[in-house]
Parts: sequence; C-alpha cells; structure tokens
Amino acid sequence: MASVQIRAIQKYFGGTQVIRGVDIDIEDGQFAVLVGPSGCGKSTLLRMLAGLEQITEGEILINGRVVNDVPPKERDIAMVFQNYALYPHMTVFDNMAFSLMLAKIDKETVRQRVDRASEILGLGELLHRYPRQLSGGQRQRVAMGRAIVRDPQVFLFDEPLSNLDAKLRVQMRAEIKALHQRLRTTSVYVTHDQIEAMTMADQILVMRDGIVEQRGKPLDLYDRPDNLFVAGFIGSPAMNLIPAVLRRDQGDGAQVEFTDGTRLPAPRRGGAVGGQDGQAVIYGVRPEHLFIDSTGQGMKTEVGVVEPTGANTEVYSRFCNTDLISIFRERHDFSAGDSLRLMPDHERTHLFDAETGKALVSS
Repeated sequence: MASVQIRAIQKYFGGTQVIRGVDIDIEDGQFAVLVGPSGCGKSTLLRMLAGLEQITEGEILINGRVVNDVPPKERDIAMVFQNYALYPHMTVFDNMAFSLMLAKIDKETVRQRVDRASEILGLGELLHRYPRQLSGGQRQRVAMGRAIVRDPQVFLFDEPLSNLDAKLRVQMRAEIKALHQRLRTTSVYVTHDQIEAMTMADQILVMRDGIVEQRGKPLDLYDRPDNLFVAGFIGSPAMNLIPAVLRRDQGDGAQVEFTDGTRLPAPRRGGAVGGQDGQAVIYGVRPEHLFIDSTGQGMKTEVGVVEPTGANTEVYSRFCNTDLISIFRERHDFSAGDSLRLMPDHERTHLFDAETGKALVSS
C-alpha cells in the first residue's frame, strides 16, 4: 500500500488547458473518488497517475517517489477499465495470470495468487470459461481479479461500472467497497455518478473544468457544500436552488425574501450568515428537508407531478417560477394543480452568493 500526492498538476492538449493546477493528497489505504461531469478532467488525471498521459507541469508521487518519468509497468499500480479489456481468446484463469506470466513469476505462485483472487471474487467455478461466456458483472470481476493478483500499491478504477445495468451497478459497487475493506489497498476511483461517489468513498474530490471545487468526506460535502456547483451536483434528487434577496434587520437577524414576497429565516446552521442587505442570493434546500406547512407562512407552491416510489413520495411543484422537488416518507394523495405550502427545515438550508456561487453561511 502507498500514499499518493498530486502536486500542482497541469495538463495541456495543444493550446487547451484541461487540468489547472490540481493538488490532491490521498492517504495510505484510502478510497478516493474523483467525481464530476463529462469533460471535467477526472479521467485525464487518472491516466496521468497511471503513466498513460504525459504531465505538462507538476509532480505525482506514489509512496513518496516522484513517478513523472517512470513507465506505467514500473509504478506498481493496477488499473480497472470501463470496457474490461479482457483477452477474448484466453480463459478467465489466463486473463488473471497474464501479467504475472509476463513478469516470469513461477507457476505455483501464479496459481496461488489466482486462486486467492478468484476466492475473494467468487470466480472459482469460472476459471476455465472465456470472456464471451460471462455476464457483464462476471467480466468486471475478472478485470478486478487481474488487478488483485498483481498485489499493487495502488488500484485505479476508470468508471468500471458504467457498462452495467442499474441493478448490477448497485451490486458491484457494494462488492468493490467490500473488496477495499478487505484489502485496504489505496484506491483512486473515477466516476460521473455522484451516488457511486457518496456510497463508496472515504474522500470525494468534486471536479469541474480541470480544478477541484471541493474535497472531503461524503456527508461533509452533502451537508456543507462550498459553492453552488457542489450543492447542485452532490445529492439525488438535486438540491432545490431558488433565487432570492437577503434582508437584514437592525440586529444580527437575517431573512430571505423571494420574488412573491414570501420571507423565511436565513439558514440557522450554527454559523454566521454573510452577505449584505439587498444582496442577490440563491437559497438552497434539499428535497428531504421540505415539510408540509400548516401555518400559512411557508412557500406556496403548485403541484405539477407526483411520483410514488413505494418507500417515498416525490412531489414536483412550482414556486416563484422555479421547479421544486420535495420527498415525503408518508403517502399523500396530491394531484396536478393542487396548492401545497412547504416549509424548509431552517437548520438544514443553505445560502449562496448569486454572483460568485460561494456559500454565505459558515459552518
């Protein structure tokens, strides 16, 4: 196992800069997830870590060793790809053993390592099959087994579950997390799926346009996003974001005023509310933190669509020309066109500067 440090990394493709001075520290044994929309630079960063892309500027260290000019095969890393990259003419055993055979490791050791990996991944009965005889989930297990047998310092995962159906993705992400808990090998995982990031990571790094917008533990990012981008990206369904104006009284109190004149208390999350009276802001509240209001002082919305999911009822409504999503554990018989008043949990709301997107509530 090993730590990974990425220091002031920059990457240009011709005159286009795709990585803009990224700094990342990944501790020994940690599972770090790079998440962000397509084109944000996360896969490019992973490929530089693997040695498959040249670094324009900066340094990458694995276990304290600068590896900028070290060939991929000498970095002691193993990579699991999106498309499995299995040899179709080789059996499962031979696919898993291939890198060890190239390294001229003796056959008994190869057998022991493959047997150990196949036991961990439940592949024992499939060792004599070919990739074409396997399901997508089984092929992905083989790809992970091929990485495990190398016993690397670092595992790299490049969107390994994107080719699987929804049910199998849920199963496989649980298996990858259990595998990491067993092996404790430092892992860097790239995905555009924030649910994968939330459920698997020790540390999430949210990327956009070649920079890291925020890093931290999954629930820290969920509860305390630094800016509008992270607030809107982390969470499913996404956080409701409503334009408003900040109103301050003569004391320390602050309210948020919406375009229909409704006023609600500014967030009360234990920190001071920044911003000036009259400042344009974005008020954020997650769907599960909206409740039906009986006082008549909440947000008056008009119901558009109701989606019962069994465990929850998701209600899509309209407030001040903004679409809202609310989630209720209870079952409600709402219909399109109904008037519904909602009250946020003021301890769990968020406030952002409308111009810069930065959070205005300190935690």
